[in-house]
Amino acid sequence: MSFRVNHVNKKTGVTYVYESASFWDKEKKQSRNKQVCVGKLDPITGKFLPSKRLVPEQSAVRDPTVTASAEIVGPSIILDTITDRLGLGNLLKSSFPQEHRQILAMAHYLASEGGPLSYCGTWCKSHAHPIGESLTSQRISKVLSSISIDGKQIFFTKWMNKILEDDYLCYDITSVSSYSELNEYIKYGHNRDGDKLPQLNLAMLFGQKGRLPVYFQHMPRNITDVTTLHNLLKTFKALEIKALHYVMDKGFYSKKNVDELFASRDKFLLSVPLNNKWVQHAIDDIHEVIHSPEGYRRVDNEVLYINSRLYSWGKGNRRCYLHLYYNAHARADAVDRFNEKLMRYKEELESGKLIAEHQEEYNEFFITKTTPKKGIKVSYNTEAVSQYINRYSGFQALLTNSIKDPAEALQIYRDKDVVEKSFNDLKNQLDMKRLRMHSSATVDGRLFVQFVALIYMSALRNEMRKSNLIERYTVRELLQEMETLTKVKCSGKYGHILTEVTKPQREILKALNIALPGPA
Repeated sequence: MSFRVNHVNKKTGVTYVYESASFWDKEKKQSRNKQVCVGKLDPITGKFLPSKRLVPEQSAVRDPTVTASAEIVGPSIILDTITDRLGLGNLLKSSFPQEHRQILAMAHYLASEGGPLSYCGTWCKSHAHPIGESLTSQRISKVLSSISIDGKQIFFTKWMNKILEDDYLCYDITSVSSYSELNEYIKYGHNRDGDKLPQLNLAMLFGQKGRLPVYFQHMPRNITDVTTLHNLLKTFKALEIKALHYVMDKGFYSKKNVDELFASRDKFLLSVPLNNKWVQHAIDDIHEVIHSPEGYRRVDNEVLYINSRLYSWGKGNRRCYLHLYYNAHARADAVDRFNEKLMRYKEELESGKLIAEHQEEYNEFFITKTTPKKGIKVSYNTEAVSQYINRYSGFQALLTNSIKDPAEALQIYRDKDVVEKSFNDLKNQLDMKRLRMHSSATVDGRLFVQFVALIYMSALRNEMRKSNLIERYTVRELLQEMETLTKVKCSGKYGHILTEVTKPQREILKALNIALPGPA
């Protein structure tokens, strides 16, 4: 235990301040005191003047007149570095001159905590962030409402031109449930999460190589996947974005969409449903030789039968490639999934709640009869079902106008799960499982802030993957590990003091090539 002692030098009249500490002397077996001079008192003001041999941190701790405040800086050191490396701050400033720092602060909170934005103000009081002051709920709502369409378009144009270079764009749609039924964007419909709530459909583009979110767009109505591509291509044309390379699942396939992709001169890799007759005819051509070893190749430690052919698309005979894959092990699962779909289609027919996109399957695999007494009677067309299972189960078809090698095409298509992971981050890590806001303006702003937070999480995950930190932490766990790193701000000339850096924190900063900030 230490305490302070003042001694007056009788010759000079100077009052010196000593720190006295008790310790046990093992040799003499008694308690002893040790005093160290740490400064003196000003003869006029009486203020403590620390010894010149003390570093500022030691002086501040010993000065009784010093006031101090503390803020958690660990997460902001990480996120500020990402901001600088991506140039994100300058992009937001050029797009939203008045609101850019508030947007960054909310994105910092969502990346670090992931809670409702109503708690952001409380978080700001204890954490370092880009605006350095708290955000009230009223101010948050005002900022969200002021995020304009023009500002977002400016940001997306600059962001895409900055990060996209020969990358594959994975495109998908998810639904976000809402507790509000008063918003014009929120409608009841097919909810992809199975929630019995109205929802907003959200489309997302994600760079496959860069593994960063590229663009998002909300879909205000209960729109099907296949009908969204037209608006996306129209948007990018208005933004004057250079030719892109899309990777999409079979939910986006239609003849019209492929025609538009060719017309826009964009590259694409698209899964094609097997119920299309032209694909079935291609499979029929090779069905007798799928068990021949000549056509088999190893892809990602999996042995597949692969057939690739040039294909002339449409009236213009556009050149593309049709890649066919047969997996004998996956055939059983494919049969189960097909039968499950048929059961769902049968329920739709019996209930009268038909879905237009399923009409072709209704016609091919079911026999429907209507009688005055029994009403609608639906039965399976067993011959058509058996023929489909025996002939086409276990196959996969990819259509592309750019990737000649079928193995490469399959690997690129399988890697599109980055967009599914981004949706998981949005809903489970960034608190967008349920939208609580009511006005369309605040929903628009909230979605954009979520997008910026997703950029942070994706970029940090990329850095963690390069340094192998991903094997020890999730993104959220890493930011939580940095929570104990605190900056103590002292009054007067002492600047700030960083608390002791733990061993895990030093390892994280070193792995991410981040230096601690110097003294103020």
